[in-house]
This record gives sequence, structure tokens and C-alpha cells, in this order.
Amino acid sequence: MPVVVVESPAKAKTINKYLGPDYTVLASYGHVRDLPAKDGSVDPDADFGMTWEVANDSRKHVKAIADALKDDNALILATDPDREGEAISWHLQEALTKRRSIKKDTAVSRVTFNAITKEAVTEAMRNPREVDMPLVEAYLARRALDYLVGFNLSPVLWRKLPGARSAGRVQSVCLRLIVEREMEIEAFNPQEYWSVRAQLATPRGQDFEARLTVMGGDKLDKYSLKNSTSAEMAVQAVASRKLKVLSVEAKPAARNPSAPFMTSTLQQEASRKFGMGARQTMNAAQRLYEAGYITYMRTDGIDMAPEAVQAARAEIEKRYGAEYVPSSPRIYKNKAKNAQEAHECIRPTDMGRDAKALKVTDDDQRKLYDLIWKRTLSCQMEGARLERTTVDIGSDDQQVVLRATGQVVLFDGFMRVYEEGRDDVSDEDDKRLPQIMEGEALKFASSLAAQAEKAGKEASVLSDNGAVLALQHHTQPPPRYTEATLVKRMEELGIGRPSTYASVITTIQDREYVRKDKNRLFPEDKGRIVTIFLLNFFRKYVGYEFTANLEEELDDVSAGERDYKDLLGRFWRDFSAAIAETSELRITEVLDVLDAALAPQLYPPREDGTDPRTCPKCGQGQLHLKTSRTGGFVGCGNYPECNYTRPISGEGAEGYERVLGEDDGDEIHLKSGRFGPYVQRGEATPENKKPPRSSLPKQGKDFLPGWGPNEITLEQALTLLTLPRDIGQHPDGGAIQSNLGRFGPYIAHQLPDEEKPVYVNLKETLDVFEIGMNRAVEMLAEKRANPGRRGSRAAAKPLKELGEHPEGGGAVNIMDGRYGPYVKWEKVNATLPKDVEPKDVTMEMAVELIAEKSSKGGKKKAAAKKPAAKKKAAPKKAAS
Repeated sequence: MPVVVVESPAKAKTINKYLGPDYTVLASYGHVRDLPAKDGSVDPDADFGMTWEVANDSRKHVKAIADALKDDNALILATDPDREGEAISWHLQEALTKRRSIKKDTAVSRVTFNAITKEAVTEAMRNPREVDMPLVEAYLARRALDYLVGFNLSPVLWRKLPGARSAGRVQSVCLRLIVEREMEIEAFNPQEYWSVRAQLATPRGQDFEARLTVMGGDKLDKYSLKNSTSAEMAVQAVASRKLKVLSVEAKPAARNPSAPFMTSTLQQEASRKFGMGARQTMNAAQRLYEAGYITYMRTDGIDMAPEAVQAARAEIEKRYGAEYVPSSPRIYKNKAKNAQEAHECIRPTDMGRDAKALKVTDDDQRKLYDLIWKRTLSCQMEGARLERTTVDIGSDDQQVVLRATGQVVLFDGFMRVYEEGRDDVSDEDDKRLPQIMEGEALKFASSLAAQAEKAGKEASVLSDNGAVLALQHHTQPPPRYTEATLVKRMEELGIGRPSTYASVITTIQDREYVRKDKNRLFPEDKGRIVTIFLLNFFRKYVGYEFTANLEEELDDVSAGERDYKDLLGRFWRDFSAAIAETSELRITEVLDVLDAALAPQLYPPREDGTDPRTCPKCGQGQLHLKTSRTGGFVGCGNYPECNYTRPISGEGAEGYERVLGEDDGDEIHLKSGRFGPYVQRGEATPENKKPPRSSLPKQGKDFLPGWGPNEITLEQALTLLTLPRDIGQHPDGGAIQSNLGRFGPYIAHQLPDEEKPVYVNLKETLDVFEIGMNRAVEMLAEKRANPGRRGSRAAAKPLKELGEHPEGGGAVNIMDGRYGPYVKWEKVNATLPKDVEPKDVTMEMAVELIAEKSSKGGKKKAAAKKPAAKKKAAPKKAAS
């Protein structure tokens, strides 16, 4: 039987089902070889020779393939249809040849399929080819470049910037985008402007809103009304005039659907609609692909196979009617820079299978499939037809003109199925307008007083009749990146490729250079320092244009138009010189350069006009940029006499790193550390190297309400600094303590004969300050009696006790389970229907549910529950 090799066992299982017993299908479990993380894995002096090693985990998989080849001398490499997949096939062929498992007469072929369906797999088997070496060479070039940059630049960072963890060819450019956006936000000066709107009514009593566009005969732009005085004059001018409809203009408009998904647009839309990160999206897509539900998910292509287009059109007609099918198929042209990477778009393999028909339980996979299915159908649907209406309203002298806009959907077209999400956009033209006739007089309508009150007196001006309102606005800084907008920006700049976006964004978060908060990406202090360092000493290599040009050259390699070793030679010549030059610098020289580069941010002018570099604590030392393992900070030059420090985000930075007050002669600080914010009594000194400190309490992933870094008070900080709290002496000896740990609140106690303490998690965070001796002793006893059980909870109590089963005896109870409430009788657990409340369940209903579950489950269900029953009994045996 020919041996077919794919990457994953899930993919192997699906393909084996299509190929049948005539083939042996095995998984390589990803890349079988990698560059060892040591010096010399890529040797520029030996024509960029690369030393590969088979990973320990991969050896058994390579051996399994080698053993299978003993029985059949034919190898079919069926890894993914992209550069990474081609590289895995090449690695396998090289590794097996080295083992002599591939002989001179061994038939080795390469097959690719864009979807794991029977038709696609069968067709691929009929069209084998050899491994595409230009594509492999493009992989080798990228791998060598990433190694040369990372392995040579990262040690420079470690030596010059303690706390910096790594640099990378693409990751450092991606980090630069986030840091520069944050600096734009910090440097942004908001500009005040006002807008005026009026609430009007037609003669038929229908209200609508219009905004002021002409004042004193002059057309207004966004910033024409610069202050409250000009806004108040405008409000009076509108409110004092009689208004009529000057013109009504209705124009037809059309909206066409978005193109089908490629990798980057799928990541963007999953982020917009579900808040899914790039890695989370790709993991879900990978599972869908391996199960045969969607086509390959790493692609720059947006074209669709003709048979898929026809299937989509047929499904649209079947579900929505012939009027939703355009007269001819919609054709989308690839934007991919490299045809080698441009596979078909990401689409369902079966257009008739919607998310409801999908046999998956994972919520991410189901949501993502629904998104792909709807986007694919919509891209072949008729466009939406709209009517956009513009109404100009003014006074007879036309000194005042207002405008109202809106639209009516005449035919929804593709919008019936799907509309693309938008980033930070609001569209006022989506409003509906009532019937408005040219020439008719309009009245001022209902009061806008509530809106004025909400905005506040300082930010609003309301007319006497309450129908004309001016609101204050300020220009907004550019928004921080989400993963969606970051991927979009990287794509626009030509940085990275579909297969790299998710890993790059994940890496800069894992390195703690960036944190994600409410779906927005914020640079950490160490991320800023690394970026400024690279911009000052390796500017060329974090340049957007340089990185994009290098990507295009790598695309040329994969197309067979450029020699990859020539590309590596030119890159290494300049890069190695830059490394050598920077390696000679002392840390103090590096910090001086960074200090000067960050000066506007680190030392902004003070309100009192004093020197912003003068230490605010001792008044004598000068502030300087310093580094530590947790990143950069500003410290006093008079250390150790003066211990003043603050974050690089500036004096009085909101939230972290500030003095909360004094207690017993000690300053109580709020600081930011490796594991988040914490409070500390005093500063570290040679005599007191570890002053008392305590982390801020959390509730899940968020801070306990009222205890966050921007809310915490001196009193709360002093309460935290009492931890660990001595609850009292255990009756059997040893002190019981409560504390906040990395995984939440807990109590701890160690008996004299115990090797290590017993820990019990507390359900409520504030219990660490309130739990008493009786409850603590009970919880510890329960934990010691049931050491295998999580936490300190006693046996679950029923939500409702129904009594003895009328036929079989034994208690029938309503319990609260992981997947919702259920009826429990002996070994039978029957889930309650979603529309039934536990309190409404009667014994008759419960018996019926139990009987139904028993008849469905039979012996098979009972067997499935046996292990759970044994697990319950085990702790009791241990206790006895």
C-alpha cells in the first residue's frame, strides 16, 4: 500500500476515509526538522549552509513512516498546499533519504488539494508532481533570515537592554506600528469644535433631525464653530427663523457584496464580529479544514472555483429566490503579489451545509464556519438597491441652511445574508427619513433638553424652544490597533504574509511587549524601549519599506525568479556590519541615546515651569532613563541616596506607579511589576531589600470592582498590606493564614506531621479579610478528607428535592451541572429542557425525563458513567 503523509492526525483520519484500505495514511505532526537554537545553525561563511535536526518528538513519527515504507516502496507527500506545506514535504523527503528509507527505486510524489473532500483528494491523486523547489527555497530563505536576525540581534538586546527578550525580522516591525500609534495618541492635541442640530416636524407630525450646514450665508466646515460663543450665536440664528424645505433630492444607490475571505480578511472580520484573536481564528479554521468543511485557510487568493460558484448560485436561488441571483456570476480577481501563494478563497466545501448542519460542538468553529458560509453565499448574490435622500431646509433669506440625510433599502440583496463589519466608523446616512415635500413649512419639534442635560452645561447650548442644540466635540486621536486593524495595516504595507500574521501578533504579546485590553493593543514599557532602541541603532531593519521590499524579493524566489543565496548574501553583508558596530557600545551610551530620543515623552514641561528633569522627591538629582528586567523606567541620578522612580509613561500617569499616601512614616506606593500592579510599603533599601508588598485582588481576568489600579485608595492598600493574615491557631497545631495568590484567594495550614501545607481556594476574594476560625477549620478538614477534589466545596446541594422515585426507590433531585440543571436519580442524569425552570419540575415530569434518558442510553450510557462513579468513591477509600 502506498504511504501517504499529511501533517495532522485529524487530516489523516479524514483522508483515510476517502482513500480506503488501499493506502496507509500517516501524520508527520507538523515540521519534522528545525534549526537548533544555537550558534552556527546557519553559517554565512559556508554559503549559508543550514544544519537541521529532527526534533525528539518527531523521531517516532519519522520512524513510523520509515517502517511503513518497508512494506510498500511508494511515498506520497500530501502536506498543505502552501510554502510551509511544501517545506514539510521537503524535510520529510530529506530526513527519510538520510535514514535510507527512500531508496533509488522508491517512487516519491507530491500531491496537493485545496479542500479535504473526496473529489479534491481523488483528483489530486490523479495529478502527482515533484516537490516545488523554488517554493522550498523561499521557505529556506525566510527561515535563514529569521534565524540570522533573531540569533544575532536578540543577544544585543539582552546585553544592552536588560529585560528585552527578543527581536525578529517581522515581529519588530509589527511592534513598531503599535508603539508609534501610541506615541501619536500621546502627542495628539485635541481641537475643540461645535455642531448644531435641530429637531423638526413635518406638517404630518413626523419628527426628524437636521444639522446646520450654512450660517450667515457661508458654508460651514467641521471647525467653523470653534467655541461656545459662536455655537450660541448659531443656535439663536436657527431658533429665531421660520424654516421651510428648500430642496429634496433622492438618488438611487447600490451596494455590492464584499469579496470572499482570504486569510487576512477572515482574521479581520472574526476580530470585528466576535473579538477573536488571529491565533484563535486560525486554530478554529484549521480544525474546520481538517474536518473537510472549508477549503485551505492560508491563502492570499479571492477567486473561487467555477463549480463552487455554480453551487453557491444554486443554493442562493433555493434558499432566497431567483431575484437574489445576479444574471452572471461575480468574478473576483486575486490581489496576491505572488501567484505561488494564491490558492482559492476560503469557502465551504458544501454550499448547502449551513452552520446548523455542522457536526461540531466547538463554539469558535461553529461561529467561524457561519461567517465563512454567509460571506461566500453573499459574494455571489445580487447587490442591494438603495435610495439616498438629501433634504435642505432653510430660512427665506437662506442665511441659515440645515441638511438631513437618510436612505431607504429598496431591495436588500446580499444584505439579507451578510454585511461586512467596520472599524471605528459611524455612518449617519443609514437613518430613515419621513416623507418630506419641497416647499412645505416645518415646525420645531420635541425638546432636545434631555440630550443637553446628558452632555452637561459646559458642553452644550440649548435654544429657548428646546428644539435647537449645539454640542461640543473634540477631535479624537487615531484609535489603538485591534488585531483586525493591525493585520489590515500590515497587509497594506506588505509586511508579513497570511501564514505569519497570527504567529507574529501572538509573539509580541507572549514577549510582554504588548498587552491586549478590551480588544485593543497597548505597548508595554519594554516594548517601547525595544522599539526606540531598534529605530536608533537598526532603523533600516525595522523600516516598513525595507521589510516590504524583502517580502517581494522572497516572493520572487518562490516564483523561481531570484537566487535565494544571493538574497541572503546581500542582506547579511550590511546586517552583520550593523551588529558589529552596535556590539561595541556601552550600556550607558545606549541609554543616553534612548534618553534623548524619548525626552519629549519622558520629561514633558511642568505646569510650574521647573526643570522637568529635576527629581521631584529630592529636588537635587537629575532624572535618567534606566532599564530593568521588567522594562524601562525613569529614576533619580542620586540613587541610592534617593530611590525615586516612575514609569516611562510620565509623571502622574493614570493608574500605575504612584504614591497613595503615608502610614506610620512610610510612603505607600502603587507599582507595576512582572505579574501586574501591586502595593508596597516604603522603598527597597540595602537594609530592607524586600519591603512588604501585595498584589491587587482579581476577580477572574479583571480586577475586583473598586480595587483596580485607577481606583485603589490608601485605606485599601493598607488592608492588602496586612496579608498574609493570621486567622488563628488550628486545634491540632500550626497557624492558619489567608492570602492572595497568583491563582486567587486561599487559606493555608500545615500540621506538624505534614510534609507541605494544605491550600484551600476561597470563593470570594474579600473572604481573605473576613473568614473566621470555625469556617477555616471546616474547609481544611473537608480538603484533607477529599484531597483529590478541586477547591474546598462540600458535596453539591440539590436545587430541589423531589422525594423517592415512585417505582424504583431512591432520591430524585434537581442538581446544578456544568451544562445546566438536570434530574438525578441513582446513576441516571437527565438534562432539563431549556424552557423548564428547576422550581417548576414535578415528580411526574422527572420520572418521565429519567425514563426517556434510560431508554436512550441503555447499557452504553451506563458504562460511560462508571468511571465518574468510581472517581467519587476513590477519595472516601483514601480517607478511610
